[in-house]
Amino acid sequence: MKILYYHCFAGVSGDMNLAAMIDLGVEPDDLRCELGKLGLGDEFQLAVSEDARNGVRGVRVDVELNSLPQSHDHGHHHSHGGHRNLASIERIIRESSLDEAVKETSLRIFRRVAEAEAKVHGVPVDEVHFHEVGATDAIVDIVGAAVCRHWLGVDAVWASTVELGSGFVHCAHGVLPVPAPATEEILHGAPTSRGGVDHEATTPTGAAILAALVDKFTDTPAMTVTKTGYGVGHRKTERPNLLRAHLADTNPARPPASVQGRLLQCNIDDMTGEMLGNVMDVLMGSGAMDVHFTPIMMKKNRPATQVSLLCAETDEARFKDLLFRHTTTLGIKSIPLEKTELQRRFQRVETPYGSVSVKQAVLDGEVIHSKPEYEDCKAIARQSGLPLAEIYAIVSRQK
Repeated sequence: MKILYYHCFAGVSGDMNLAAMIDLGVEPDDLRCELGKLGLGDEFQLAVSEDARNGVRGVRVDVELNSLPQSHDHGHHHSHGGHRNLASIERIIRESSLDEAVKETSLRIFRRVAEAEAKVHGVPVDEVHFHEVGATDAIVDIVGAAVCRHWLGVDAVWASTVELGSGFVHCAHGVLPVPAPATEEILHGAPTSRGGVDHEATTPTGAAILAALVDKFTDTPAMTVTKTGYGVGHRKTERPNLLRAHLADTNPARPPASVQGRLLQCNIDDMTGEMLGNVMDVLMGSGAMDVHFTPIMMKKNRPATQVSLLCAETDEARFKDLLFRHTTTLGIKSIPLEKTELQRRFQRVETPYGSVSVKQAVLDGEVIHSKPEYEDCKAIARQSGLPLAEIYAIVSRQK
C-alpha cells in the first residue's frame, strides 16, 4: 500500500502543504493547470521557489493575489474576492471542469471549515461568510490540496500528532488565542500538541486539509520511505518552519473499512415529482452518502415515495433538519447501521480523445474491479460525437 505521511512537528498551513506536495513530485504546471479550471485565473498566481530553514532545503509556495479589495489581515491569509459564502464557493467548485474525485475532496475540506466557523460564531453554516476561507488564497490552498492528493495516487494518508503553536493571533474578529477556535474545532478527535512554537503553527485551512484527508494519525508509522519532501513556511523560528511529507510503502493487507451510519426514511404522498427531484439535489449537495427513492403504496391506495438517506452517525441531526425543512414529512425513522466500504483509488487513463479517471475498488491490496468515471466519459462522448458505450470500450482497452 502506497501512503502519504505528514510529519507536522511545526504545524501545517495551506501553502506549506502545497510546497511539500511539489517537493514530493507534483508538477507545478499540472497544479496550475488544474487550478485554472476554477475560472479564478485573474485573481492569483502561484509562485514556486526554493528556500531553506536551519540548513534544510525545501520548496516555498506563495499564492500571489492580484490587486483586489483587501479587508482585515488574518495571519498570512488576506481577504480577497469579497465575502464569499459556502454556497458560492461550492458553486465555483461544482461548475468547474475538475475531476469528480477532486471536486468531492475539495468540498469535503471546505465543509469542515464552514461547519467549524458556524459552530464557533453561532450561525448557520449557510450564513458563514468567509473573511478568511472564502479568500482566493484559501480556495487555492484547499482545491490545490485535493488536486495534489489525487495526483500522487496514494492509497491512504497518515499523519503525526499536529503541533498547533501558542500565543495569540490577529484576525477579523480581533485577537484570538492560538489555536484559533476554528482550528481547535476542526481537529477534535485528532492528536495535537501545543506550545512547541510561539506562534500560530496550524491554520484553520491547514487543519481542515488534515481533518478531511488523513485516514490514520500515528507517531510510530511502520513504513518504508521512498521519497521525502519539505514545505517551507513563511516564518524564521528556532524550531524550523517546515512541513515534512513522505511517500512510503506499507503492508497492504487491511480489511475493508466499516463506517457507523444512519439510514433515515420517510414516506411522502403529497409532493410532486419536480419537488422530490429538488429534494434529492439538496440532500446530495449537502454531503449525504446516498439518497434513493422507492415507489410504495400507502393507506387509501395512494401511490407514494419512500425517501431513504444514508449519512454518517455524526450528521444525523443535520439531515433530519434538512428533511423536515425540504419535504412535507411529519416524521422520520432512523435506523443505525454499519456500512462496509471497499478502499477506492483513482487512476488516470489517456485516450485519443482526452484523459479519463478510472475508479478502482481494492480488497486486501488487490484491485478487484474498476470502472471509468461516468462524467469524464460523458464529456468525451459529447465532444467526439461517439456513443458513450464506445468511449467505455476505448478506456477499457487502454487500461
